[in-house]
Amino acid sequence: MTPAELAEAVLAAAHAVFADRGLDRSALPEQTTVERPRNPEHGDYAATLALQLSKKVGVPPRELAGDLAAQLASTPGIKSVEIAGPGFLNIRLDAAAAGQLARTIVAAGAEYGRGDLLAGLKINLEFVSANPTGPVHIGGVRWAAVGDALSRLLRATGADVGTEYYFNDAGSQIDRFARSLLAAAKGEPAPEDGYGGAYIAEIAAQVTARRPEVLSLDDAAAQEVFRVEGVELMFTEIKSSLRDFGVEFDTYFNEKDLHDRGELEHALTRLREQGHVFDADGATWLRTTDFGDDKDRVLRKSNGEWTYFAADCAYYLDKRERGFDRVVIMLGADHHGYIGRMKAMAACFGDDPAQSLEILIGQLVNLVRDGAPVRMSKRAGTVITLEDLVDAIGVDAARYALARYSSDSPIDIDIELWTRATRDNPVYYVQYVAARTASVGRNAAEVGLTRGEADAFRPELLDHDKENELLKALAEFPAVVAAAAELREPHRVARYLEDLAGAYHRFYDNCRILPRGDEEVTDLHRARLWLNDATRVVIANGLYLLGVSAPERM
Repeated sequence: MTPAELAEAVLAAAHAVFADRGLDRSALPEQTTVERPRNPEHGDYAATLALQLSKKVGVPPRELAGDLAAQLASTPGIKSVEIAGPGFLNIRLDAAAAGQLARTIVAAGAEYGRGDLLAGLKINLEFVSANPTGPVHIGGVRWAAVGDALSRLLRATGADVGTEYYFNDAGSQIDRFARSLLAAAKGEPAPEDGYGGAYIAEIAAQVTARRPEVLSLDDAAAQEVFRVEGVELMFTEIKSSLRDFGVEFDTYFNEKDLHDRGELEHALTRLREQGHVFDADGATWLRTTDFGDDKDRVLRKSNGEWTYFAADCAYYLDKRERGFDRVVIMLGADHHGYIGRMKAMAACFGDDPAQSLEILIGQLVNLVRDGAPVRMSKRAGTVITLEDLVDAIGVDAARYALARYSSDSPIDIDIELWTRATRDNPVYYVQYVAARTASVGRNAAEVGLTRGEADAFRPELLDHDKENELLKALAEFPAVVAAAAELREPHRVARYLEDLAGAYHRFYDNCRILPRGDEEVTDLHRARLWLNDATRVVIANGLYLLGVSAPERM
């Protein structure tokens, strides 16, 4: 019996109680939940439905809980129900009902943990979105890991997700990039406001190899060659490094397309129609203060140039007109001021920003070696890049480390910790369970132990405390996935996997799965193999959601 099935049984019991008492059944919720008590002595699951309904129907909570307990006691699979405190229900399952979960998980395979919580919702998820002026730095790598994990979680809960990378191959940053390449090709120092580092010299050399005549051109013409060729080479490298990191985007969107297609004018027209545009001092403004922004925002300057904010407006509208119900944008720690103006902008378009727009802010990341941060600076040429991180600790460790913490918390990634083959390295601890469960399967086959037919499975034999603990941990996975998706918190999956790994290790240490020597294979061995294999399924499914492999050997 899964937690969802138990919750349905609790709700069914409530319907029966209300019918018996003649109470108004419209007071009953459409759904309810059960939770795992922190103290195992309080049962396998706890339900608070009696407390929630008591005031609505005018029945003391313990009295209502007593009626619910009596109804639940006759439900197949429930061993006992106790009333605790003001009206909690502490529920224990019998071993057979609890153990059935192992078969359910193995049968579901990769589908176990998936649900339809967000079904029907079309989400545009934008992350990384760095201009092609250098390799992806470690802050962008955090969003690559978290954003990709979030896209997997949203899809696992039924959402239709489009991932997007927004970039600009024009503007002041690109001009500085092109001037830096030209200076490097000439053997000159980087401009004072330019970019340094070995990658600038490498790309400059590639451009001159492609276009040998470039240095014979005047500076303006040469700079344009370096801009066009350099951006293409840099962006190709960015895409390649992200792909090697396991991250690919459905759409790469160039800001230039917004200008070329007249989408800024289109957005301005829409905003005027909504009544929030005004002209002052020769410029065109959006009255975002109508919706809580700290000041109104310029859309077009007095000289006729569009502002970056105008492009933001056009890009938001473009996403909405492509059919996305919700726009989710993941930004760096220096973008807190961006939230108010963007929420106000969405409201100016007539949207409810609480429903149509989410902005997630990620905090800084430090790579630590020997207890000290490895410093980074794109212009000084000491930037810590995606490749640096992967070279230091590997793709799996990097993705797990970056997704393991709440994105609104700064993190230090200790190179020594994340490369250690010990249980204090979280990714090693979890992946070791993936490898161990696979090893048990191989060893079982060698001694002739198989799970047997599904209908011959005897779940009631899984009555050891550690088996029960592991089953309860496995049962939590769908709820963890749903919460992680709904709250946009992939780190919940990582922390759950670590708890699950601990439960499996305790089971493995206390409950022998394989027969010893000439010992006869029994139904208990087979039942435990079902539980072992169910654990591998959940570990693999959870690691997949984080973009991390589930190795069969380590």
